[in-house]
Amino acid sequence: MNNYSKSLTSQWFKSLQLDICKEFEKIEAEYLSNYQKFSNPIFINSDSPVKFQFKKWQRSEEQKESNSLEIEQDFGGGEMSKMKGNVFEKVGVNFSEVYGEFSPEFCKKIPGTENSPKFWASGISLVAHFRSPLVPAVHFNTRMIKTEKSWFGGGSDLNPIFPNQEDTDNFHNAFKKACDLADSSYYPKFKKQCDEYFFIKHRNVSRGVGGIFFDYLNTDNFDADFNFVKNAGKAFLQVFPTIVRKSFHENWNEEQRAEQLRKRALYAEFNLIYDRGTKFGLMTNGNIEAILMSMPPIACWE
Repeated sequence: MNNYSKSLTSQWFKSLQLDICKEFEKIEAEYLSNYQKFSNPIFINSDSPVKFQFKKWQRSEEQKESNSLEIEQDFGGGEMSKMKGNVFEKVGVNFSEVYGEFSPEFCKKIPGTENSPKFWASGISLVAHFRSPLVPAVHFNTRMIKTEKSWFGGGSDLNPIFPNQEDTDNFHNAFKKACDLADSSYYPKFKKQCDEYFFIKHRNVSRGVGGIFFDYLNTDNFDADFNFVKNAGKAFLQVFPTIVRKSFHENWNEEQRAEQLRKRALYAEFNLIYDRGTKFGLMTNGNIEAILMSMPPIACWE
């Protein structure tokens, strides 16, 4: 993969981050302008628009020089964006572009590192948790990783507290269309991989109602693979705001809220024990705040 291709993918991930943030801010503005019509309004600040807060970060590694001094050098970074509002209790949409060398231990787990530990990676990662237990939490990410090999990975899964078949069908259909544009075999394969990946083994339960999950995607046709990744991002941006707008105004009670906090505990357990992105970030000295952005703001274990 040449530098032009790396620049192209990185620019797409960054532009998608901004597009998603703008759409989510629109949802907050819509709630604020209509909250008096809702039967169970919750609002934090009605005086000003709720906006994402952006924060850039740099990744550094300690390099030992011949004089035995350890010097920190820049190895890329990214930009976090986080918002806490009236609809979104906590949402983070993060962009990253990092490079450097994997540790010897981590090299054993990553393709293309047999001869060199060098890597480059870029991507977007999103997790949204809502105040209303009637709006499903969601995860989405896509990424590009390059060692001596290169590949795309990512996926999205819907995590409702109280599953709604219409929402589930709309979510899956959007990603099926994106998959079918690339290859009719993608959706059944990536759906199965999602169901398997997001199964919480120690609880013997699925995290949510699924979606798609793919990794190590390289068909030797960069343009085709990249177009699929872009279409997956567009599918998310099209379908998920529709799901949020469908339910964010509906009345809910404290019993439903308690169930939401219990299910959030499952989300936290998965991300700390199984999630590949969390492990990758920690093993590559990523920004801790960005890595743990996916954790719910409040959860309950009983």
